[in-house]
Amino acid sequence: MTKLKWGMIGGGEGSQIGPAHRLGAQADGLFEMTAGALDHRPEVGRDYAQRLGIAADRAYGDWQEMLAGEKDRDDRIDLVTVATPNATHFEITKAFLEAGFNVLCEKPMTMTVEEGEEIVRVAEKTGKICAVNYCYSAYPMVRQARAMVRAGEIGKVRLVVTNFAHGHHGDATDADNPRVRWRYDPAMAGVSGQFADCGIHALHMASFICDDEVEKLSADFASTIASRELEDDAMLNFRMRGGTIGRLWTSSVAIGRQHGFDIQVFGETGGLRWASEQPNQLIYTPVGGRTQVIEKGEDGLYEDAQRLSRVAIAHPEGFPLAVANIYCDLADAIRGEARDGLPGAEAGVRSMAAVETAVASAKADGVWMDARPPMFR
Repeated sequence: MTKLKWGMIGGGEGSQIGPAHRLGAQADGLFEMTAGALDHRPEVGRDYAQRLGIAADRAYGDWQEMLAGEKDRDDRIDLVTVATPNATHFEITKAFLEAGFNVLCEKPMTMTVEEGEEIVRVAEKTGKICAVNYCYSAYPMVRQARAMVRAGEIGKVRLVVTNFAHGHHGDATDADNPRVRWRYDPAMAGVSGQFADCGIHALHMASFICDDEVEKLSADFASTIASRELEDDAMLNFRMRGGTIGRLWTSSVAIGRQHGFDIQVFGETGGLRWASEQPNQLIYTPVGGRTQVIEKGEDGLYEDAQRLSRVAIAHPEGFPLAVANIYCDLADAIRGEARDGLPGAEAGVRSMAAVETAVASAKADGVWMDARPPMFR
């Protein structure tokens, strides 16, 4: 099978997310990295792109140069990944969609709901794929959990509890570190800090596994380090369209927690638990029964979990392979085989609506508010 051509904007040398995308996109031989504008410093980006094996004429200084250079090529890229600072996502994603490119955008997809709704409309108009990198939803055992919920194996879902809390920004003496500070600066991060950074992963996961959408929410935000304008700790209560009750805690000052992303789903006839630090296992407890550990790679898993399991049972699969699973679904979608587990632009705008609603609710002392984007009300 001919490899699809892939390009990347951002994610340059030393970035946190860039290596995960490069490993993920090329893990299965589905994509070949053929173009890139990898750094806000043009010459640095060009140099790094060529060291990664990109031809000199496709190692671009910025995204505008990349768009101009790629759009009229007979061998133009099939997919572009946008891994730049949050405030640039909308402009770049929109421009590439309008030029007829498929896009994978890092989260948050946009800075405002209005921008998110515009991306949804542009994707629909152009017929191009706009995916958002909610890669945790691509772990095999998360797909297994979703399939079990869809199959009714835990009955109607009553309650979902999810956390994404770590302690890596808990040192007040490190608050001026540029790699930390921007996350709490409204000019760079937008209206929300920790919730927009990590909390939306947890909220998306709740919607994904429960196969439902958040309808309304109540939020409480806190900035525990005084110099921060945006929150570093947040608690949400939410209600889903189908009646499920939701609880979510996200924090960057929970010292002692490392990654801290987990989810529990409680239904009428059973419960499920998944944690990112033990991603190969799904814990299942039927009502009145014994707790069971379902392992990645074992017999009897649902098709989506089997399809996205790479190595034999008891061998760990980590974050870059979860990203790789997003690229597997993207490759299928580009070739015409849609995967309903691929997070699209609608997921991106729903997340942005939840962010804006949570900010407004927190400012109003936790009043309940409609969390749906206007276009989906």
